[in-house]
Amino acid sequence: MPDDQKTASGALVLFSGGQDSTTCLAWALDHYGHVETVGFDYGQRHGVELAAAERVRRQLVVRFPHWDARLGPHHRLDLHGFGAIGGSALTTDRAIEMTERGLPSSFVPGRNLVFLTYAAALADRRGLTALIGGMCETDFSGYPDCRRDTMDAMQTALNLGMERDFRIETPLMWLTKAQTWALAAGLGGEPLVELIVTDSHTCYQGDRTPHDWGAGCGECPACDLRAKGWGEWNASGRPTLTQ
Repeated sequence: MPDDQKTASGALVLFSGGQDSTTCLAWALDHYGHVETVGFDYGQRHGVELAAAERVRRQLVVRFPHWDARLGPHHRLDLHGFGAIGGSALTTDRAIEMTERGLPSSFVPGRNLVFLTYAAALADRRGLTALIGGMCETDFSGYPDCRRDTMDAMQTALNLGMERDFRIETPLMWLTKAQTWALAAGLGGEPLVELIVTDSHTCYQGDRTPHDWGAGCGECPACDLRAKGWGEWNASGRPTLTQ
């Protein structure tokens, strides 16, 4: 996108305060002149991610003051009614395991579809045209609503139903977790990598036990993906990636 269009256009980042959404927020701030964030309180068992989102935003502008003028407000939307329907390991006291459908019990049916619908409605009112999310179908837990085909279909539906020209952008879609670490390093160097390690939260169990790759239980699928990506990135010499 040309620099003049970056300055004139705006983006809304679906922001949980995790590794992926923090990297996406940095990517958006590097690409757009005005960036807002939206988080969703859907009754997840561990509110630590909601606190992480606020903490990461604060630290971003402290460590990267050149992004301060581009970062707009954070919106938190209450989706408890939706969360009560999901019945997943993220919203109820249930083991994380594979179900008879071949999907992890951490899968919340339709979560990204609902998130994008609410995000689009908010973006419409805020005059923002890009919806940016950390969905990925390379290193992921197998959720069908993380696939690019799903994002393309959702983009078409939102634009038809709202008479808008939204773009659903997924900077991490084809990256491994190691490449996601490399992208963070390319966007903000070691300070951004350190921020992700110390302040972001990805663990499904809400555990804040420190590790070299960040805080977490070290056993859930989210921790496993993050730790393996960290190990692969370090083993390859900690390269940087730009896009």
